[in-house]
Amino acid sequence: MTGYGWGDAVQNGCKVTVELSSVNRKQSEISINLPRELEVLEAQIRDEVNRRVARGRVTARVTLHAGEKREGNVRVNALLAAAYARKLRDLARELKLSGDVTLDHLLRAPGVLESDEDVPDAEDFWPAVEKALRQALEMLVSMREREGAHLRTDLVKRIDSMRKSAIKVQKRAPQVQVRYRKQLFERIQSAGLEAEKIEEERVLKEIIFFADRSDISEEITRLQSHFKQFDDCVNSREPVGRTLDFLAQEMNREINTIGSKANDAMISREVVVLKTELEKFREQAQNVE
Repeated sequence: MTGYGWGDAVQNGCKVTVELSSVNRKQSEISINLPRELEVLEAQIRDEVNRRVARGRVTARVTLHAGEKREGNVRVNALLAAAYARKLRDLARELKLSGDVTLDHLLRAPGVLESDEDVPDAEDFWPAVEKALRQALEMLVSMREREGAHLRTDLVKRIDSMRKSAIKVQKRAPQVQVRYRKQLFERIQSAGLEAEKIEEERVLKEIIFFADRSDISEEITRLQSHFKQFDDCVNSREPVGRTLDFLAQEMNREINTIGSKANDAMISREVVVLKTELEKFREQAQNVE
């Protein structure tokens, strides 16, 4: 499902902003964009998102806004600078190079200039990142829940339509066998044969064979069972997207079997309705978490 969330928090004079966006995806996929200073927090952020979002592609963007910089103290390590100067002069004499060691040379040397400004640790920023992330997740989940309510209404409508078609098919099925028996005897008579002279056992076997071949009672029962499982999903508070995908596959299997066994125009029309509604159901189910 789609959604957007935003949150921020302030810590140590710095502001942390988290933006989340999600789009439909059958599986769970999380993409996280972090500033270099906070890259070590990626695993913790991923775990938090996974706890709230079970399906879809989620993009998380974390931004660190530096606050006003305090004036820090800079110290000069004079002893180290003097040691650098001696070594550089010795090297110049050894290589027979002209020129003297300058202040610029010494200031570039590692460790000569020291600052007492503390370099912040990424882990120290986790409380602020976590606070902003949870704000963003609340907003994101709330938006996804609103969309989910609309999807629920549409899916219930599709299932209700399929239920009605399934009931029509179930009522029509017994009439198919009666119609076939009647047509069989009509064909015998139209062929100029007397029904009494046809072996009764042979006709009975043909009717039984047709009845067995066209029996769709098991398929109807399983289809209605899938409808009941959908009702359970509607009342569940857990993620049901993958369950709905599975139910769509199983319903498609039963509907196809009914269509192949039907041998009746009215049932065939209802099978078309079932397939049409199921396709719409399948498309929407892919958007459900």
